[in-house]
Amino acid sequence: MVKAYVQDLSSMGKPVSLGSVAAQAWSRIARPFAPRSPYRIGDAVVADDPFKGRREGVVVFLQGLSAGVDTAEGVFFYDHRQLKKLD
Repeated sequence: MVKAYVQDLSSMGKPVSLGSVAAQAWSRIARPFAPRSPYRIGDAVVADDPFKGRREGVVVFLQGLSAGVDTAEGVFFYDHRQLKKLD
């Protein structure tokens, strides 16, 4: 969600540098173009990993390209490339 206002830290007694303002603006611009997982929380998926095995579950955690899948055995974390939507 986009904020309609910008907090003025200089009025609160904190110095504001042009570099920090530029860094904040750049991070806001670059965030939508960063890689992200195509899955959403609540999606039913099949996770297939040669080390952890094949498991079915629901996505309960997303952070960057990692997804936490809640299965009958517990929560396992996978890379999004190891997941497929459950039919």
